[in-house]
Parts: sequence; structure tokens; C-alpha cells
Amino acid sequence: MTSFRVFIATSLDGFIARADGRLDWLPGAAPDGVPAPAGEDHGFGAFMAGTEVIVMGRATFDTVRDFSPWPYAGKRLVVLSRTLTAADIPEDLRREGVEVHPGPVEALAAELREQGVGGVYVDGGQTVQAFLRAGLIEELILTRVPVLLGEGMALFGPLGGDVWLEHLGSRAFPSGLVQDAYRVRRA
Repeated sequence: MTSFRVFIATSLDGFIARADGRLDWLPGAAPDGVPAPAGEDHGFGAFMAGTEVIVMGRATFDTVRDFSPWPYAGKRLVVLSRTLTAADIPEDLRREGVEVHPGPVEALAAELREQGVGGVYVDGGQTVQAFLRAGLIEELILTRVPVLLGEGMALFGPLGGDVWLEHLGSRAFPSGLVQDAYRVRRA
């Protein structure tokens, strides 16, 4: 059964990136940014072990496409974009399993279900919002980084209605990051 899940970090004031898309405030995300806490992966490894496909929007892909080493090695990654084409994806990333889908999210979700895909990691603010509006997200793991950015790209925006969540638990890490896991309640 296909399961759509979110694993994402926000600043304490709810931003997933700076206004220009930079992630330099995120521990370990940029060479000149905050160093990653030694020995802490914040559950990302376990989350990725249950992930077969990653879906992200173009803005998120444009931010991570030059990361080295490639953080999604061995995983199929679908970039949700109406303007990007397969020819726009660098050859090395196509070999890594990066592909493009024009959307909408409901069509992509139906295709992934037909393919028998299990765990799907949904990443990026606009993409997470689109999947939430479509009622597709089942679980959210939100990690708050103890920094106030003051402005930037918000994780959540208009959803077309309330989305009620069931809190599954919290974890605090020595680095100061705090993580909450939620399940989306179904009517």
C-alpha cells in the first residue's frame, strides 16, 4: 500500500528556507552553514529505509541538485514540475533515478499506487501543501531547528480546510533540535 509521508525541518518560526531558497541555517545542509551534529541523523536514515520514491517540487530540486554527495543515492526521485523536462535533468542525476512528472499530484499518486510503490517521501513546501490539499499525506515528521529566521519560505499555506493531526510523539536531540511526529486524522 502506498503511503505518502513528510520528513522536514523548519526554523522555530516555521520557515523551511530563506526567502531566496538558501538552507545555510540548516545543520549540515551547506558547507558554509551550521555543522551537522556528530552522530545525529534525527531519524532520517530510518525514515529513508522505508522510502522507495521521493517526490519534490522544482524549487526544492533546484536547491538540492548540487548537493555532494547526492543525499538520495539509490532512491527514485520524482521532480513535480510543469516546466522542467527530462532534458533539464543532468545526466548524472538521471542515472541516479531522477525523473520529472508534470502533475497534478493526484495523477502522480495514482501512478505510484499502480506501480505498487510503498513509502513515498514528499518534500518541499509547495509540494507538501499540494499533497495535503489533495488529502494524500498520512504522516508528518517535523523537526524544529532552534533558530529564528524572521522571514523565508513557510512550510504551510492555504489548505482549503482544516487538517487535523494526531500527535504520535516527540523527540529532543542533544543538538537542540526537537522533532514531532503526526498522523493525519481521517474523517
